[in-house]
Amino acid sequence: MDFRQLQYFVAVVEEGSVSGASRRVLVAQPALTRQIKLLEESVGTQLFIRHAQGMHLTMAGQTLYEEAQELLERRQQIMARLASLGSGVIGKLSLGITVTHLWVPLVADLLGAYRQRYPQVAFEVFPLLSGPQLERLHQGKLDAGILYLGDEAPPGLATRLLHRDHLILAVPASSPWAESPPNRLAELNDEDFVWGFRSASPGYYDRMQAHFHQHDFKPRVVQYGADNIAILSMVAAGLGIAIVPAAASSAHFIPGLRFCRLEELDACAMPLWFAWRTENDSPPLNNMIALVEDLV
Repeated sequence: MDFRQLQYFVAVVEEGSVSGASRRVLVAQPALTRQIKLLEESVGTQLFIRHAQGMHLTMAGQTLYEEAQELLERRQQIMARLASLGSGVIGKLSLGITVTHLWVPLVADLLGAYRQRYPQVAFEVFPLLSGPQLERLHQGKLDAGILYLGDEAPPGLATRLLHRDHLILAVPASSPWAESPPNRLAELNDEDFVWGFRSASPGYYDRMQAHFHQHDFKPRVVQYGADNIAILSMVAAGLGIAIVPAAASSAHFIPGLRFCRLEELDACAMPLWFAWRTENDSPPLNNMIALVEDLV
C-alpha cells in the first residue's frame, strides 16, 4: 500500500465509480482498477462490494477511507512543512549583534525587513561583543553575526560589509569638552579615559590602537568597562571620557552624555561586517544573506 493507491482509493469512494475517479485523477480505468485490486491484496481484505448499480464500501473499506483521509492530509502537511523549511520560510535563525549596534537604524531596518518577509522564522538575537561572537560562530552556536572584523575574513567565515563606522569622543554632559570640543587628539593627553578590553573585540581594538599610533596618541586609561554600554554608563557617571564607535551615539537611553566628532577620529574607518560560517547551509540564513545583499 502506498500513498498513490490511497489517493486512487479515496477518489473512487468520493466519485462513486471507477470511471468518475479516472477522470478526477487522470488515470485510465483499467490501470485504476488494477491499482484498487492491488490495494485490496495488500491489505488482505475486500474494500468494495461491486454490483450493477455501482460500488459500495465494505466495513473494512469504510475504515480505510476514514484513515486514508487523515493519512493523506498529514502527508500534505509534512510535505508543505518540508518545502517551507527548505526555502527558509519557517525555521530558526540565531544572530549575534554587537551591543553598540542593537539600536542602530541600519540594523533595526535589516531585522524588520527580514521579519516582514519571513514572519514564521523564529529569531534568536544575542547582544554579544565581537570576540564572543567569533567564538560562537566557529563553534556553530550562532548562524550569523554583526561584528567588527579586520579587512580579511577569518578562516571558515564568509562576510559581507554591512556598515562603515568611525570613532567618536564621548564625554560627560558636565565636562568642559561638551561645550568646547577638542580639535585634535593631542588635546586629550591629560584626560582620564574609560576603556575596553582587547579580548572583547580584538579586530576593533587593534585597528583603533594602530590609528592612535599614527597620531602619536596614547590615552591614559584609568577605568575599564566590559562593553560600550558599560563604558558609556561610566562616562555619564563622570568617571572619565571614552572613544567609542560613532554608532554608540544612538544610545539615547543613557542620560548625561555628549558626543564630539574629531577629524582624526572620523578618519579611522571601523567596518562592521555580517559574518557566517561558510559550511552553514541553513535556508533561513541564506535568505538573510540575500536580504543583506539587497539592502546594503
